[in-house]
Amino acid sequence: MFEIIKSGGLLMLPIILCSVIALAIIVERYWTLRVSKVRPKDQLPQVWMWIKNHELDSDKIKELRQSSLFGYVLAAGLQSSRHGREAMKDSIQEAGDHAAHEMEKFLSTLGTIAAISPLLGLLGTVLGMVDVFTDIMIQGTGNTGILAGGISKALITTAAGLTVAIPAVIFHRALVRRVDELTVLMEQDSAKLVEAIHSEGAAKKK
Repeated sequence: MFEIIKSGGLLMLPIILCSVIALAIIVERYWTLRVSKVRPKDQLPQVWMWIKNHELDSDKIKELRQSSLFGYVLAAGLQSSRHGREAMKDSIQEAGDHAAHEMEKFLSTLGTIAAISPLLGLLGTVLGMVDVFTDIMIQGTGNTGILAGGISKALITTAAGLTVAIPAVIFHRALVRRVDELTVLMEQDSAKLVEAIHSEGAAKKK
């Protein structure tokens, strides 16, 4: 393996670095974007129970804000709930945008790696082919072994770049999809809370 990497030339180093960074991002994002961590199932019922039992205070809201990204969104909405339905929706929207930004962290880097890895591989191949043609100029075309070996080495970087890029593209798309799904779920649950609070408030006024 080391000999293959060595024969690929200097451009194997940035390709290997890209692979390490991509792997770290994939593992970190999958760990961070667990549904149980971003949007715990019991969080919305718990908030509604606090409201029903008149236990919702600044300490509870602070605890909620720090518990998860979904809790952060709910806390923003609850703080603005006394100002009316639209103010609560606006606060939830703003907090939701922040939560989405947090969930998308590092995904642009992963997308960049997916885009540049094959280009690095192609550049390595081009440079390798330059060396091959230099050898042809010096030694002629008689020594086919040297030419075949040179071409083989030149193609190693392309293979390495594609090996990094293909999984990076797959996982980038999967993670973007997961962020979209979590965002939709949080929006739906937040809308339920808005309707529940203000529908109950309207019923009490009657």
